[in-house]
Amino acid sequence: MKSATASIAERIEKLRKEIREHDYRYYVLAQPTISDYEYDQLMRELEELERQHPELITPDSPTQRVGGQPTKEFPTVTHTTPMLSLANAYTIEEIHDFDRRVHSLLGKEPVHYTAELKFDGVAISLKYQNGVFVQGATRGDGVQGDEITNNLKTIRSIPLRLRAIEDNLLDIEVRGEAIMWKEDFLKLNEEREQAGEKLFANPRNAAAGTLKLQDPKLVAERSLHFFAYYLLTEKARLKSQYENLQILKRLGFPVNEYSRLCRSIEEVIEFWSEWQEKRDTLPYDIDGVVIKVDSLQQQRALGSIAKNPRWAIAFKFTARKEQTLLRDIVLQVGRLGTITPVALLKPVFLGGTTVSRATLNNEDYIRKLDVRIGDTVIVEKGGDVIPKITGVVAEKRPRGLKPFVMPTKCPECGYKLYRPEGEANYYCENPECPAQVRGRIEHFASRGGMDIEGLGEAVIDQLVKVGLLKTYADIYQLYKHRERLMSLERWGEKSVQNLLDAIEESKRQPFSRVLYALGIRHVGAGVARVLADHFHSIDELRKADLTTLTAIPEIGPKIAESIVRFFRDRRNLEIIEQLRQANVRLSAERRAARGPLSGKTYVITGTLSRYTREEAKQLIEAKGGTVASSVSKHTTALIVGESPGSKLDKAKELGIPTMSEEEFEALIKSR
Repeated sequence: MKSATASIAERIEKLRKEIREHDYRYYVLAQPTISDYEYDQLMRELEELERQHPELITPDSPTQRVGGQPTKEFPTVTHTTPMLSLANAYTIEEIHDFDRRVHSLLGKEPVHYTAELKFDGVAISLKYQNGVFVQGATRGDGVQGDEITNNLKTIRSIPLRLRAIEDNLLDIEVRGEAIMWKEDFLKLNEEREQAGEKLFANPRNAAAGTLKLQDPKLVAERSLHFFAYYLLTEKARLKSQYENLQILKRLGFPVNEYSRLCRSIEEVIEFWSEWQEKRDTLPYDIDGVVIKVDSLQQQRALGSIAKNPRWAIAFKFTARKEQTLLRDIVLQVGRLGTITPVALLKPVFLGGTTVSRATLNNEDYIRKLDVRIGDTVIVEKGGDVIPKITGVVAEKRPRGLKPFVMPTKCPECGYKLYRPEGEANYYCENPECPAQVRGRIEHFASRGGMDIEGLGEAVIDQLVKVGLLKTYADIYQLYKHRERLMSLERWGEKSVQNLLDAIEESKRQPFSRVLYALGIRHVGAGVARVLADHFHSIDELRKADLTTLTAIPEIGPKIAESIVRFFRDRRNLEIIEQLRQANVRLSAERRAARGPLSGKTYVITGTLSRYTREEAKQLIEAKGGTVASSVSKHTTALIVGESPGSKLDKAKELGIPTMSEEEFEALIKSR
């Protein structure tokens, strides 16, 4: 006879299965089989049983979608396989060029393509272990993203447990897009307008802003949806992108119904043309189609270049255009002193948003178009998020309009503008220009940089105006001005202390984050991590010349020249010295990198019986070696565990040696 507890556990599990099934039918298939009232009754019974028996609650229970405490910050996670961005194509000719490149690299092999709608949302990664959702993250910079698991659990179309369990598909990563329906976006903006809050510009921004909320309960109040489009696993031999979409459906993921397997590039172009006409019939925004070589073996053979795979491309829709009045042209000063002319327009609705400003790029661009204040201009919003002026309606030009003359002085500080020979841009070279000071400090304090909470745009603007900040090094001298800070508008003892605490905390940021925060032109977060790995201190980096820098695979001539130029500037060296005096971290902890495996690169595939991946990685790094996430011609050897995946195929294709776990252990112990 069953115990009472066993019977309750069985009832709880039965309720969970029923609710999961109804969630799938409602949120994925849009084919509910019970009423909302009946669903609520099932959920209430489950909630009550779990309340009475908290020891029976599991992370994948439907009651656990909206849970967890608000977080102050999202942890950073490193993607097992980088989430590469796609190159863009805007014309049929560019798509034919893509097709020719694919065929030239693959030889005479037949090539099929999977064509999918390109959602205008937020790319995310979902990881499942033993069939249960364990981690969700944003794309971030492609290498690292924010861990937002609790927020993603609130999206009802994301399964907390895989639906069709197959032994080789228990441990998987699924990538896709979080999006907001147009109707939900309009409703959200109406609510924000009534509450006097700032409106979101478009559904993509609303989705991104929602996922950044620190309280999952607030995320749950907004309607987000999810489409899965990519499957990764090392335990199953996957063959085709189109087949993978069918597998994802079987596992319980919402997969867009309009994906199509195309036998030729002409069929792809037909698909693109069809959806360019029909895009406004969808309840969500799309801005093009994504074309992927269907065969995964061919994808591996094609590989990737820089940040883009060679086997996929985004075919953007033709830009939407509108006419409107150009009211004025003003100059915008960037954080590095770059001067950009900006058009102030009579507001016009374009591509889902109201546009009142558009870029004019530079003086040459204005002259080429002969844009004049008072003209009726053509505004275009294509692949770029920022609208731009692409032409003038000459027949609507009033008489007497004068050609635009580029100002000679900076609009922010009055300093003389300078245009280097051979460049299109003008620059303000005054290092104390308020616009540059603000921009550089904002970048330094930003979340991707030193992450100084409370030091946002408005606060920086205030502190620059009163003279407390002239460079970002001055941030670390603010503790000397506590009384002055407390005397400022909207400041008090607690808010001042919170800011000073956040500044002190920022000194613990790793060297790579400091390098990024310095604002060296062309040095983004990814490049900063590469530099920190190669040069373990700011002093080592400062001594590096162009030859040394360009010897690093990820560093090109433009980045190298920018780094060398930065360290030649006396003012930058003075600021770095001030940061050193403030105990900001200007060096990285050296790995035990000089060892018997120095200069060797290993990749791990499958499951190791004696070590976790992280343990194996640490053993290799302790001997001076490097662990990479993917196989390339630079790989020394592939360490093969149980149930190896596609990396083994790639290693065989490239002739890379393989190593069993026993051989790996012998290697580590013998050295």
